[in-house]
Amino acid sequence: MTAALVFLFGLCLGSFLNVCIHRLPKGESVVRPRSHCPRCGQPIAAYDNIPLLSYLVLGGLCRHCRAPISVLYPVVELLTGLALLLAYRRFGFSPGALKVALLAAALIVLFFTDLRDRLLPDRITLPGMAAGILFALWLPVGDGMAGLLWSLLGRRPAPPILLSLGDALLGALLGGGLLLGLRQAWLLVRRIEAMGLGDVKMMVMVGLFLGLKLTLLTLVLGSLVGTVVGGLFIALARKGSQYELPLGTFMALAALVALFWGRALLGAYLNLFP
Repeated sequence: MTAALVFLFGLCLGSFLNVCIHRLPKGESVVRPRSHCPRCGQPIAAYDNIPLLSYLVLGGLCRHCRAPISVLYPVVELLTGLALLLAYRRFGFSPGALKVALLAAALIVLFFTDLRDRLLPDRITLPGMAAGILFALWLPVGDGMAGLLWSLLGRRPAPPILLSLGDALLGALLGGGLLLGLRQAWLLVRRIEAMGLGDVKMMVMVGLFLGLKLTLLTLVLGSLVGTVVGGLFIALARKGSQYELPLGTFMALAALVALFWGRALLGAYLNLFP
């Protein structure tokens, strides 16, 4: 019963994330005005705004003008519901579940804003950075590369809160620093912006939440997905056609995988080399 309530709450949160996805790239408020049909402008009644259910009942069409409703709406709601359910299954009602749920929600928004509008809003990434630091201080973990580096310096065992913050900062440095370095190198060599600063900010946020090891996994997975998608586009696209690959979308997807299954993937990989 509790899991069902968590899933329903996730669907409702997903409805709000849809508002963020559609309004943040335009610089609009996510609070006012109330939700309305983008074609006819009619406000959406509460009974037509029930997550997932209303889309199915209306057949994916506006009640007033019969304009098609993007399938993105139920997809985001369902993904958010599943993400919160996974967080609850793994951590129960705990600060750890809150941390996972917040990062998952931010990544879902960033995935779709970059896919649709090639934009990673600062109104998500900058508060996300602050939240990542706060969680590192609130939920200290004693493992990670920060502990190894501390021991190599010949120091006494550091407090878990210091190791946790160090691991978060190392993750941010790796994620944001690597992308920033690649961006600047591409600008210097090709005089072209290979990526925007939004990608850098997003990976700083991801690094602060996930720490060094899972951020490295995110970069590897995101690069692999981007390479495969880019290769398919080159192979299938018409000659001369151009398409800007959404790096942020690939990295957001990779970060979601690392968030929920990263440690299992790393463990399975390490078991290949006993």
